[in-house]
Order: sequence, then C-alpha cells, then structure tokens
Amino acid sequence: MTTSTHPAQAERKIDVESQDDQVPQQDEGKLKNWYIGSIDQGTTSTRFLIFNGLGVPVASHQIEFKQMYPHSGWMEQDPREIVESVYTCIEEATKSFTEKGNSTDDIKAIGITSQRETTILWDHDTGEPLYNAIAWPDTRTQAIVRELKAKNGADKLQDICGLPLSTYPSALKLTWLLRNVGEVRKTYDAGRLMFGTIDTWLLYNLNGGKDRNLHITDSTNASRTMFVNLHTLEYSPEVLDFFELDPKKIILPKIVPCSDAEAFGSIATGTLKGRKITGCLGDQSAALVGQLGFEPGMAKNTYGTGCFLLYNVGEKPVMSTHGLLATVAYNFGGKRKPVYALEGSIAVAGSAVKYVVNNLKFVESSDKISECAATVKDNGGCYFVTAFSGLFAPYWIDDAQGTMFGITQYTQQGHIARAAMEATCFQTKAILDAMEKDSGHKLTQLAVDGGMTDSDLCMQTQADIISIPVDRPIMRETTALGAAIVAGFAVNVWTEFEELKEINKEDRTIFKPQISQEDSDKMYSRWTKAVEMSKGWLDSDTGNRSQ
Repeated sequence: MTTSTHPAQAERKIDVESQDDQVPQQDEGKLKNWYIGSIDQGTTSTRFLIFNGLGVPVASHQIEFKQMYPHSGWMEQDPREIVESVYTCIEEATKSFTEKGNSTDDIKAIGITSQRETTILWDHDTGEPLYNAIAWPDTRTQAIVRELKAKNGADKLQDICGLPLSTYPSALKLTWLLRNVGEVRKTYDAGRLMFGTIDTWLLYNLNGGKDRNLHITDSTNASRTMFVNLHTLEYSPEVLDFFELDPKKIILPKIVPCSDAEAFGSIATGTLKGRKITGCLGDQSAALVGQLGFEPGMAKNTYGTGCFLLYNVGEKPVMSTHGLLATVAYNFGGKRKPVYALEGSIAVAGSAVKYVVNNLKFVESSDKISECAATVKDNGGCYFVTAFSGLFAPYWIDDAQGTMFGITQYTQQGHIARAAMEATCFQTKAILDAMEKDSGHKLTQLAVDGGMTDSDLCMQTQADIISIPVDRPIMRETTALGAAIVAGFAVNVWTEFEELKEINKEDRTIFKPQISQEDSDKMYSRWTKAVEMSKGWLDSDTGNRSQ
C-alpha cells in the first residue's frame, strides 16, 4: 500500500523504524497452529472464517440472509435471522476446520466485524426485538433529515460527531422508529428501550441475551451513530439533546476499544461455547486493518454492497470541508491512541450489479457481469447514476434517484452492464478528489478489496478513471482478517504492527491506467453532468409513511 508524505507521517515512520530491533520475532511454526475465528456479518450475507497466525484462512462458511423492501427506499432485515446465520456459519466452518485434523482448542479467540449504522431496538426485560433491523442504505428518513437540517444547532453536529445529517447514520433511523412504531415509543417511555447497531445485537445474543445482558459496542461502530463526540469517544449530551433523547429512557451500549481481552464476553452456546470474543469493529475499519493501513496517508477502498474508501489521518480527527465523513479508523486500546480516518461512502456498488442481475435479468449471476460488460469496448455513451439510496459522499444528494443517460437505439446490454460497474469507479474518483482537497495530499496507489474486485475489467476501469494504479491482494477477505487481527492483539497472538508486515503481501495484482488523462477527464465530465441531472426526483414528503 502506498502512502503520501507529510510531516506527521514522516515523524511517525522514524518512530516505528527506531523500534524495529525491539519487535519480537514470531515463531512461524507456532503461528501456523494458532487460530482466530472471525465473524463477518455483512449487509447481505454472513460468514465465519478461521485464520491461522500467518493471516491465512483455513476454513470458512458463508450464507446469505433475506432482505426486505416493504416500500420504495426501505430496507429491513430480520434481527433473529441475522443471529441464526452467525451460529450456522460458526458451526459449519468449525466442522470443516476439525475435519482437516485441527482442534477447536487451538482457536485462541473470536473477532467480530459487521455492517455499520444498521439499527436494532429491543426490550430490556424480554430481550426481544421491537421491529426489524433498519439497514444502513434505507432512505425512509429523508423527510426527517430535511426537517432536522432546519433545526437550531444542526450546523454544529458535524463538528462534534464527524457525520452530516443524512439518511445514513443510526440516529435518524432511531428517530423514525420512535415517531412511527408504537411499541418502540411505549418501551422508551418505560425506560426499557435498548439501542444497538449490529455489533451490539450480536454481542448481546452471542453472550446469552438477557441472561448476561451484555450491552456493549466498540468505538468504530459507535462513531457511526451520530451520538458520539469524535474527540472524546463518549456520548455527546449536545447531540442527544438535539435528537430529543432522554438518557434515562434509552439504554445506550457501553463504548470500549476494538481490542479487549474481557469486555466482549464469550460465546454462550454451540461448538465454540466459552470461547472469548476479544475484538470488534465496523466492517470498513476492519478492512483498513486487514489491509495493514496503520500509517497516516494509507488508504483502502472496499467494493461490497456499497463502496467505502478510508484514509488514515492519524491520531486526531480531521473534519472534512469537501463532503467526506470523519470517523474512527481503529482503536486498539491500551497504550495506543485511537486512530481516525476520512471516509468516502458510496451507497450502491455491488448492489448495482445485483440490480442488473436480478431486475434486468441480463446475466444469471453477479460473477457473469464482467463477461456481459466485455461484449462491448466501452459504455457507448451510457451513464448510470445508481442513486437507489440517494447519493452519498461527496455529493450528499438525498433527493436523487437512479437514472440512466445516453441511451440510444445503439445501446446494448453490455453498455448498461459496463455503466453499472463504472458508476462505482466514477464515485470513487469523486471521493479521491475530495480527499486530496481535505488532506492536501494525492494518493499514488489505491489498495482495494471486496467482491467487485474479482472483476479484472472493473479494476482496470477503476485505474483508468482515477489515473493511478490499483493494488489488489490475492486473498480478498481483508474485512474478516481485520477482525481477526484486533482479536489476536488482545490475546497476544501479535503484539506489534510490525509483526503483520508480511501478511497478505504475496501475489498482489497491480492494475495500471491504460487510457490517456484527456480521455479519463472526458468520461468523468460526462458522469458529473449525469449526477447533476439526477437531482430532485423525490417528492418533499417522501419518508413520512407511518407504521
């Protein structure tokens, strides 16, 4: 991964290099036989992987779970099904692990990484969810966002929590639930309402639910709610007051660092009963850790259901003035200070590919999208603004909807398939431009991971559009690896970042730009025009449906 140079980074590099002789040399044979389990709970699927101490996955299992779309723009998930999917993946992956001659006694710890912002509410007394999980891409809160933007104090929120008022953070989803779901309001008024993102819900249930009543989150996930002061990593009374939340009526999870030997409890039932959970962080933070992005100036881009670019800014948060988010990158705790990032969030990436597969029926499966796109030499003038949830960073256009421009009688399936992939690449370009303005430094190479990176065509297109090389690892499960790393640090599988420097470094593919800067600029100019034309498609009362 390439870093940009600035004084803070240079100073930190010198500090690390001066400690090289102090870094303990790990026994490779021992690391091969030390294992860490990693729960990776994503937007559309759950998986459990078991890594050895060299960062190599030796067993895994993955299953998809149901997505619910009750109305246009709404996206919900069944909280119970999510928990069941985790247990199923643990059992199946562990079965595969032991069938290879391994012992579960050698699994030292468990790490958890999960989709962020997705919101679940449950009753303290029963442990039962009060509504479906409202997933992070859900846009039902658009009218609430417009209302709150006009409220006194709205202009001060981002300086406190790092996030703009939008449909994205958990705070807006909670506001909608309190206004529209009677059982939620009743439980809140009774002081029994427990709030959590997916990590909190999983930790609560994996620890036995209401019997142990573990209610906890880590600082990366907490920073995505809007409720947390990014500078102190504690709940902000000012933000809670802005959202009219009474701390005596809502039970918020305790915030702890990502890596901790005791705080996250242990698995209560199943094959790995009693195994400690020692690491927890949001999926995009996990991917940055999995890409070993431990120095200021390092960045990664993860192409999943959405697409998320994180740029390490060091130990002090940087508040963006160009449409990006300030967030916690990771927080290993102990003597290490929290590290922050600038983030560019794209709501629709892999989900655009699924749209082409499931709705337009161009191909049978997502892995065939590149073949369809390769049937034509370019996009044929077709641009697809995939604003299914509005547009996130750096635009933050809530009233945009998915729109396609440049369609003629010449347009074929391949042109539209290519345009769907290019949409993510163009938005990544917009985010990189914003990051350069915020940080004053231009990336010279982009590390990537996630499902869409399996496509050579997509990654070559990305390099062409951003005009810098794209660096793809051969082992793309970097999000799960990041969760394993934070868990491993808590139980001393590793103790220094330098011990990780060779993990996942072999056989990386570098995609170099193959078109001229002039041609790249022309394509991006047309995309920018398409974005402008996608605005204003939603009615002002969208999001006001009540339950």
